[in-house]
Amino acid sequence: MNKNKVYIETYGCQMNVADSELVMRILLDKGYELTKKPEEANVILLNTCSVRENAEQRIYGRLGNIKKLKAGENNVVIGVLGCMAERLRENLIEKNRMVDVVVGPDEYRNLPQYLDEAFNGGKGIGVRLSRTETYDDIIPYREDGLSAWISVMRGCDKFCTYCVVPYTRGRERSRTLSSIVNEIKTLSQRGFREVTLLGQNVNSYRDGENDFADLITAAAQVDRKIRIRFTTSHPQDLSDKLLYAIAENPNVCNYIHLPVQSGSDRILQLMNRTYTIEHYLNLIQKAREIIPGVSFSTDIIAGFPTETDEDHKATLEVLKTVRYDGAFMFKYSPREGTKAYKMKDDVPEEVKGQRLREIIDLQQKISYEKNQELIGKEEIILIEGTSRKSDEYFSGRTDTNKVTIFPASEKYGVGDYVRVKITGATSATLFADVLEKISPEFFEVHKTA
Repeated sequence: MNKNKVYIETYGCQMNVADSELVMRILLDKGYELTKKPEEANVILLNTCSVRENAEQRIYGRLGNIKKLKAGENNVVIGVLGCMAERLRENLIEKNRMVDVVVGPDEYRNLPQYLDEAFNGGKGIGVRLSRTETYDDIIPYREDGLSAWISVMRGCDKFCTYCVVPYTRGRERSRTLSSIVNEIKTLSQRGFREVTLLGQNVNSYRDGENDFADLITAAAQVDRKIRIRFTTSHPQDLSDKLLYAIAENPNVCNYIHLPVQSGSDRILQLMNRTYTIEHYLNLIQKAREIIPGVSFSTDIIAGFPTETDEDHKATLEVLKTVRYDGAFMFKYSPREGTKAYKMKDDVPEEVKGQRLREIIDLQQKISYEKNQELIGKEEIILIEGTSRKSDEYFSGRTDTNKVTIFPASEKYGVGDYVRVKITGATSATLFADVLEKISPEFFEVHKTA
């Protein structure tokens, strides 16, 4: 009997990538085989995101593209997983008759059962949210590599008014610290060199008496040759203890993604962000005092309901004050089911677009200036692979998360750490020459800055 072959496409954030790895492990354990070619599969799964409207439209378009595979001779089952599955289950099943399986983020354990139902002519639907499911006992399927994403918690309790996550991923639940540490130990044995701890708000991680600072410290101590990153942080919960944990552990990267969303206190209140700009700026200052050389990135939404020119100017002022190393910048997109969806989306699209362009232009200018300041400085780079543009160059990142390009050599390779000197920069990329290959034990006693 031939095994069922499954093909998975992943859309959205790193948490969706981590979820796809969970799904692959669950299906492999039930006898499925993986394939990277959709035409070879009799199970095609799209792991989706609902954070922004254009992400959902991409999925609808993709479903149309793969419709022809279902029309062939093979008995192909098509499934939609993740946030979009939970949010739009009725549309997906009733209006898109080609979709056979709709499974939300908390029902992946039952996916094999739902696939069986679909193969037998039914519809497999599992979209219930859970207050306890963390998949703590499942080791995700990962191909060999350097970097791994580890979900340390699921869901969110913040209920920002524009965000669908609490409704599509449920309330906060944390994995046990011991299970995360054991997963990192396994990755260390396999030669991984970087781990990113994931959560919608990792700062609120809690396992008994252990908080996120305790988890960061425990993760960093597993193997000093492994760099530790994390995302995403909420300003309300960024503690001094966490800042000191970053500063004191040599392999925890000097990089914090700290979404601000708006520079206006009035808009932040409408967003239910639970902090003021004064509080936010004090956090930035404190972090820079405790962690020398720390870099920051952020999220910004342009054109939230009722946003005025003054509110927009306040956001530009925050950019000028903080001088982020990078930012993810978007126009406001109403999401059905959120509190903001009931607000009048009264900022015209052309105004949203103009404000977004001003934000992007300012941030690119700041990023360029900050990167120019690094010319002549030395950095430690983990080599991640060859440059996208040429095999004659390697690519890696600084611990402050800046992409760096430098000439390839037989003296060092992927997975090695090298000391480089920055020779040039754009707003998005550093260029460098290698000074030396360094021993991973360097991180036992040094904290790069």
